[in-house]
Amino acid sequence: MINVKTTREVIPQCYAYTTPCISYHEGWTKIGFTERDVETRIREQTQTAGIKYDLKWHKNALYEGSYETFTDKDFHGYLNKLGVKRQTGTEWFEIDPNLAKNYFNDFRENKGVLESNESPIPYALRREQDDAVEKTIEYFKNNLHGEFLWNAKPRFGKTISAYDLCMKMGFKNILIVTNRPAIANSWYEDYLNFVGANSGYYFVSHVAALDGKKHVITREEFLALDIDKIRGSIEFVSLQDIKGSKYFGGDPNLDKLKELSNRRDEKGNRIGILWDILIIDEAHEGVDTYKSDIAFDNIDRNYTLHLSGTPFKALANDKFPQDAIYNWTYADEQRAKRDWDLASEEENPYYPLPKLNLFTYQMSEIVRDNIKEGIEIDGEWENYAFDLNEFFKTRENGKFYYEDDVDKFLDALTSMEKFPFSTPELRKELKHTFWLMDRVDSAKAMGKKLRENPVFSDYEIVIAAGDGKLDDEEEFEKSYDKVVKAIRENDKTITLSVGQLTTGITIPEWTGVLMLSNVKSPSLYMQAAFRSQNPCLFVEDGKTLRKENAYVFDFDPARTLTIFEEFANDLSSETSRGRGDSDRRKSQVKELLNFFPVYGEDEDGEMIPLDAEKVLITPRRIYAKEVVNCGFMSNFLFKNISNIFGAPEAVKNIIDKMDKGRDFKPVSIDENIASDLNLDENGEVNIPDEKIIGRSKEIFGKKIFDDVKETIEDVKFVPAKEGELTFKDEKKDIEVLKKAYAEPRNSILIDAVKADYGNEIKKSTVRSIESKLNDSTEKIIQKEYSNWKIEDNLINSEKDEKIKEAKSSAEVTKINEQYEKKIELNNEKMLDEIKKKMADADLLSGSTETITREVETEKKREEKKGKEDEIRDNLRGFARTIPSFLMAYGSSETNLMNFDKIIPDDVFKEVTSISLDEFRFLRDGGKYFNEASGREEDFEGNLFDEIVFDDAVKEFLNKKRELANYFDENNKKDIFDYIPPQKTNQIFTPKKIVIEMVDYLEKENPGCFDDPDKTFIDLYMKSGLYITEIVKRLYRSERMKEIYPDPSDRLNHIFAKQVYGLAPTEIIYRIATNYILGFNDDLKIEKHNLKKLDSLKYAKEGNLEKKLDKIFE
Repeated sequence: MINVKTTREVIPQCYAYTTPCISYHEGWTKIGFTERDVETRIREQTQTAGIKYDLKWHKNALYEGSYETFTDKDFHGYLNKLGVKRQTGTEWFEIDPNLAKNYFNDFRENKGVLESNESPIPYALRREQDDAVEKTIEYFKNNLHGEFLWNAKPRFGKTISAYDLCMKMGFKNILIVTNRPAIANSWYEDYLNFVGANSGYYFVSHVAALDGKKHVITREEFLALDIDKIRGSIEFVSLQDIKGSKYFGGDPNLDKLKELSNRRDEKGNRIGILWDILIIDEAHEGVDTYKSDIAFDNIDRNYTLHLSGTPFKALANDKFPQDAIYNWTYADEQRAKRDWDLASEEENPYYPLPKLNLFTYQMSEIVRDNIKEGIEIDGEWENYAFDLNEFFKTRENGKFYYEDDVDKFLDALTSMEKFPFSTPELRKELKHTFWLMDRVDSAKAMGKKLRENPVFSDYEIVIAAGDGKLDDEEEFEKSYDKVVKAIRENDKTITLSVGQLTTGITIPEWTGVLMLSNVKSPSLYMQAAFRSQNPCLFVEDGKTLRKENAYVFDFDPARTLTIFEEFANDLSSETSRGRGDSDRRKSQVKELLNFFPVYGEDEDGEMIPLDAEKVLITPRRIYAKEVVNCGFMSNFLFKNISNIFGAPEAVKNIIDKMDKGRDFKPVSIDENIASDLNLDENGEVNIPDEKIIGRSKEIFGKKIFDDVKETIEDVKFVPAKEGELTFKDEKKDIEVLKKAYAEPRNSILIDAVKADYGNEIKKSTVRSIESKLNDSTEKIIQKEYSNWKIEDNLINSEKDEKIKEAKSSAEVTKINEQYEKKIELNNEKMLDEIKKKMADADLLSGSTETITREVETEKKREEKKGKEDEIRDNLRGFARTIPSFLMAYGSSETNLMNFDKIIPDDVFKEVTSISLDEFRFLRDGGKYFNEASGREEDFEGNLFDEIVFDDAVKEFLNKKRELANYFDENNKKDIFDYIPPQKTNQIFTPKKIVIEMVDYLEKENPGCFDDPDKTFIDLYMKSGLYITEIVKRLYRSERMKEIYPDPSDRLNHIFAKQVYGLAPTEIIYRIATNYILGFNDDLKIEKHNLKKLDSLKYAKEGNLEKKLDKIFE
């Protein structure tokens, strides 16, 4: 059974001790916190320095009458409010320990609520927090209006660090915006504790989570304060409130958050505030929409600080320069947890964070019976690699396509001991889990199966997958609420998701993630994996439990371990994006394994911890199995195929020689191919801008631009007509505007592309272009509509104010007329702006160049793929010979580097059509003369993946041993199932046909296998299967058993006196004899009549019988 332990019992306690022998601590008491044994924790602080301590008290850190816990920091803040003096930067207080105990009891009862003393708690940032602050200050000083990202895992302490940054830079107007109002308390508490209500900074907020909180005031209350007592304001708002405000295009009746607006009044005065800093806390996490960007575009500020809990550098690389990012990753966090100085007075702040563990299983081993070992598509052989998305796909009736195999999978999860739900003990550890799938239909089908499953029916199944009826934000909130409610009301839950809830939320109770989707992006994969890593402290059966481990269960190890290796190396700039040598990359994997252990199956299917070496080679070993299953005709054997485009002519000539069969065609590449395909130094298509611009002008030209302009200019709206603009219903209006402006514009561009490229352009490329064009034009419309809405709200508000001040009906009428014109002008302005931007020459050029680049790049990639496929076809033509060589010459020592030493040159060339020297040139590289440069140059070789090759050789030889005993009827296959057809004289007759042939022989010659004097010959052996079938019939004959009761004597008689065989070539002779005679290592065949002879030649000459008499005399 696998070892899964998600929690440990803890006792959260505060403690107090004194050090009587230290004079400068006289009258002072140390007050700390731990979830471990108190005496052990105190000894960690005192033992190194040899200090004697006197433990005065320790008490559970639970508020009275509840299971709600707190830490020493909460109690320290309480003592601070009471005016108890604290030694700076320490946890020592000038207080009698007994009085401290009384205060502690009061604190547990009143939860720290006091009316007096609003001073902040002294604090010192941790090293990494201080680094983040200093790096940000340095960047802001050199970049006015700069944007900086703290890409830090949860528990980093972003709020206190952000406040520290603001104080150090002397900011007065501080705006904090979040997509998650629930975190308001964190900002509020840290404001009270570390900025202080008497600091001159005021906490301004309207969010519901802070209603009734002391020291939280409205903007109106803030404006009424005595300006001389104000140092600044800290305003906390939710993104939802901003979007709802009339100043940001929301409800025209919601007159709030005016101070955030960058609009100006009739006199040109700013109606809002120029903020010193905008802090965006997870505002783009979870749901990222254009409305967020529009909201931030309408807020003026000097600096922007983005706070993200997503620990992936790659997500930030496009938007932020490297010197504008501070990263604090999972590995950083776990390293800090491990290396925390136990002698420190402060309890390890990273102690509550669980450790991630990854278990990866081969799903294909669960359902191996039905998995194809390769597939022929339109005459082309494709590698079969297990795909989770394919495995869990559904039919139109909502059932799984592989219904029986999904049942097998679920049964394995709940019955085979190495799987996570196989025992009551494991199910108790994994009460609440998150399962990631690829499709909504798959999630629904899985939910139905789980509810019907004998084990999983005990779980509440939550399907967090949209039905398209709600918008993204509503769907997100709905899913989150469903999960929270399910966990609150049920002992065990499973949440099925197709991507929702992978970011932006915290579900502390989740202890495991099941990856049932073929996610290939390391960042997306790890985002989902980290869902289970949130800290969690809870009470169960009267015990306080702390989550200490979180688990990821995956069923595609080749994909998963590749992602793990990429993730490990992306944590360092030296190895990110493929940089670094193999040793450096391995060391990064080794480092991550310290904090993120990985378990995989060994050769016996047992789960074992994987070291760095195994993490790196296991995917290739899995590929090696697929290589053998495909008869070595697999692309996994080769690497650096693109390098051939820049390789010398000699390489192309060698590949041309490789015979791939009847349809052989030379490889159509030359020394100009890399340039023709516009390949960069990494072998990727990268077409120069000047080519794209030129080609774009050819496709579109002035006429197309004029057509777009004319079409858009012709758009007219009739307000009274149904289906026209309402200027009220945003959703409907956006659709009307898209139909009027975006669709005709985009259709003209798409039609131009289709007309130029014709059948050359793929339907998928057209769909991709349409999607991008629709997305870009929709953003233009959305932005202009939002700007119109904001202005419309302000015009109507201004009108209402004027009407209130009016003295007569005539004046009201005049105001209405005046503002109707303003409203009409604003409406026309929006339409004019949309028209202008839709037909803007620069924007159109950008669109057409984007389209051209996509189509041309796709064309070049297809061309490149075609060339690569040509190369692979020939290489596979060579690869199919490998099993034959292994059958004839292979041994346990055979590998890529000595493959050329075991085969005679003439045999190698006869079978492969290339020489051993030419094979070595492809494998090892070497010098060649470049006629273009007139110099001798080096070709690096490395065309074969050494690990995959070597493991495939081992796998094949293991198969050969497993299937060697052809007398064993349990062997349904033979080794020739793994050897593809070679040249004409090496086409192996299938076993089924061989059996039918021998059956027919026995039918025509009854009793022939009972006669010890009967002889049999195969005049043209290819595999030896015909001979082995005859040997089996003779060996099993009851009559033969009577005559030769000893099995060894019987077999020696059969081989010496009864069976004969001729092999036409050296390699076929070795293959046949190795197979025929290799059935038992312990039984020695003294004599046999298997000879190397091309009988066809003698048969044609008419003297075959004479030749047979001679060789078998």
